[in-house]
Amino acid sequence: MNLKAVLEGLLYICGEEGLDEEKASIILGVDKDALKKLLEELTLDYDSAERGIKLESFGGRFKLVTKKEHAEYYKALFNEEASSGLSQSALEVLAIIAYNEPVTRVMIDEIRGVSSAHIVRKLVFRNLIKEVGRSELPGRPILYGVTDQFLDYFGLKTTEDLPKVEVVSDDTEMDLFDSRYHEDV
Repeated sequence: MNLKAVLEGLLYICGEEGLDEEKASIILGVDKDALKKLLEELTLDYDSAERGIKLESFGGRFKLVTKKEHAEYYKALFNEEASSGLSQSALEVLAIIAYNEPVTRVMIDEIRGVSSAHIVRKLVFRNLIKEVGRSELPGRPILYGVTDQFLDYFGLKTTEDLPKVEVVSDDTEMDLFDSRYHEDV
C-alpha cells in the first residue's frame, strides 16, 4: 500500500478542517517519525512548479492549499461565478443560514445531508454570509450569519421579513385509510 497516496487522499477528504498528526498516525498505522517522512515527501512533491497545490501546517493541522502565485486565476474564477446568479445549492445554504443563524457549517451539512464547505466559501466571498462568532461546541467551529448585502439582494429590511415557514411535525401519524387520497371501492 502506498501510504503517501493514502495520506494525500486523507488530506483531500479533510479539506479546510485539516488533519492533525496524531489522527494521521493512527489511521495510517505509522509512528510519528514515519508520518513526518511521508509529510516531507508530499511537501517536496507539491513544491514542484507543475503542481497547483501545496501542503501547509496550521496549528498542528495539515491542509492542502492553493499556491499564492496562482491567486489571480482563482480570483478570476470567483469573480466570474459572482457575476452569475445563485445556484439551487447556494439558495438552500442561504435559507438554512437565514432561518437558523447563527449556524455552523456542520449544522448546515446535517440539514442538507451533503457537504456545503465549497458553497459556504463562495457565499462568504460574495459577501452574502459572514462569520459572526465561534460556537461553544468542541473545536469552537465558526458560526455564520447573513450580511446586509444578503438583505439587499433579497429586498429585506431584516431577517424577520423572511417568509414564515410552516413546520411539519413527524409525530403525527396519518391514517391512509381515512385520508382524502383513497380509492373508491
